[in-house]
Amino acid sequence: MALRGLTWLVLFQLLGTVINHLLVPIVPGPIIGLLLMLAYLMLRGDVPAPVSEAASSLLRYLPLMLVPPAVGVMVYAGQIAEDFWAIGGALLISVLVAMAFAGWLMQRLIGRRPPSDEGQP
Repeated sequence: MALRGLTWLVLFQLLGTVINHLLVPIVPGPIIGLLLMLAYLMLRGDVPAPVSEAASSLLRYLPLMLVPPAVGVMVYAGQIAEDFWAIGGALLISVLVAMAFAGWLMQRLIGRRPPSDEGQP
């Protein structure tokens, strides 16, 4: 059963890679495949058991994905230290922009919500 779910995951990644090479070279193929799978699952309304089983078995190995970035930080620690202030400034600006956008979006979404009947008798 996990093999069927893994096949679905790989097929969506392959479809995303094909779309990446043919139409949208800016966005990575696996991201396109992930968005396609999200759209498929939203249209379907639930997650099939084989896909859920395959995804949960893959989640156990997710911490291993953090090893290459950590090794890269250790290997290039000298260059990172040289550009510390530029990296720190870019991170600070990106966090501030993301927080402002999230606040603005939340205000927009709250404005679309119908009024509640909390104060009504």
